[in-house]
Amino acid sequence: MTHPFTTKQLPFFLTAPAPCPYLADRLERKVFTKIEAGEGAALNDALTHVGFRRSQSILYRPACERCAACKSARVPVGEVQLTRTQRRTLKRNAHLTRTPAPAEASPEQYALLTRYLDARHGDGDMAGMDFFEFASMVEDGAQRTDVVEYRDEDGFLVAAALVDELSDGYSMVYSFFDPDLEASSLGNFMILDQIRRAQEDGLDYVYLGYWVPGSAKMHYKARYRPLEILDPTGWRRLTEEERQAKTSYGALR
Repeated sequence: MTHPFTTKQLPFFLTAPAPCPYLADRLERKVFTKIEAGEGAALNDALTHVGFRRSQSILYRPACERCAACKSARVPVGEVQLTRTQRRTLKRNAHLTRTPAPAEASPEQYALLTRYLDARHGDGDMAGMDFFEFASMVEDGAQRTDVVEYRDEDGFLVAAALVDELSDGYSMVYSFFDPDLEASSLGNFMILDQIRRAQEDGLDYVYLGYWVPGSAKMHYKARYRPLEILDPTGWRRLTEEERQAKTSYGALR
């Protein structure tokens, strides 16, 4: 593949099969490339539009041999239809102050992430992450990237989201929050607030990563209406039948 912004060839690599984190009894593979200095923003923008995701300085997308369940998902912010629950979530967190900051890791953010991981993902791949690993997660490959902090009336950091700015929207890379405030639905609030931020900034979309029908941990993305998913023929609207499906859409090739 030729990088659309340079004349050099862009190398891609394929991972070995590994257990799928979303669907039981399946194996996943990823195709990936590395962001080189000076090209990150343009490359991230171009590849996100064709289904890639950024993790540090790596851009990747699923390339599973017998499964096509993972679908890139984005919310067209100009047409959002908020549910009663989503409106309550916004109202419940209206006291929080949003502050986009440069993508630089801080001890305060790391302390919040550690509490979040210990409470919610103690057996996950990120458990036990040290500060230097956290700094790599936040800063490596970050170009046109913010750490969007959310603070309460007393100035305490209660949530944060790592967000890339694309040509047409915001891409949510990772978010975390105070696990003691789980009843406040801070994870959903950050998505709703980034939708609001995109509206304020005249952007068209918020990119949510992959929607995986049949995966309980990814089901929440189908609650955003309308939702667009990426098929081989391009972006299209998620149908109500797909939204309600309990099994994997398009799982086996």
